[in-house]
Amino acid sequence: METMTKKILIIEDDQSIAELERDYLEIEGFQVEIATEGKSGLDAALHRHFDLIILDLMIPNINGFDICKRVREVSNIPIIMVTAKFEDIDKVRGLGLGADDYVVKPFSPRELVARVKAHISRYERLIQMDTPKDEIHIRGLQINTASRQVFLDGKEVLFTTKEFDLLSFFAIHPNQVFSKEELFEKIWGLDSMGDNATVTVHVKKIRKKIEKDTSKPEYIQTMWGSGYRFNG
Repeated sequence: METMTKKILIIEDDQSIAELERDYLEIEGFQVEIATEGKSGLDAALHRHFDLIILDLMIPNINGFDICKRVREVSNIPIIMVTAKFEDIDKVRGLGLGADDYVVKPFSPRELVARVKAHISRYERLIQMDTPKDEIHIRGLQINTASRQVFLDGKEVLFTTKEFDLLSFFAIHPNQVFSKEELFEKIWGLDSMGDNATVTVHVKKIRKKIEKDTSKPEYIQTMWGSGYRFNG
């Protein structure tokens, strides 16, 4: 059966970097479109189909944070943020807005291609996988793994792709303790800098959406020195 060519959107104002990324991706069989400023990049992301977005944080007109936020309002496709800044707060902010991964300039184009492949592959597996239970009900929380919907006390709550993946993983494995490293491997499946921050940010975002009191979580509990446990 013929496999459809995967389409990548690069939003990057540095033409030389964008073309380098495009060249490496096209060698691997990807179809690539480049946008060199925020407005055209956001328009492309919102109105055309792509399988993954490579997003520079410091893009002109509309910065990468705002683009990520807007895209996440309508789509769960993988987003890899590219930044020349080393501050952890930028990485945490980007992950908190729904980015799936980040790379810091200068980076290896081959590493970027590997991450693109891994994120697309993982995303496709997650949306196609047949989980043991289509619906999970726990104290007012309903998780439908087939439709990828979450309801709290009957009202739908929206989650990004990775937030949903992490929450459903917790719910499918109740009362088990997982370290941050284990969770990162299970959900992201990549060796990446800042993996602990990635998990922490996503747990915090999930808690804000499902917990009545985030200081005393009912569902996702912190096991100090060990990791997290979903109270089933």
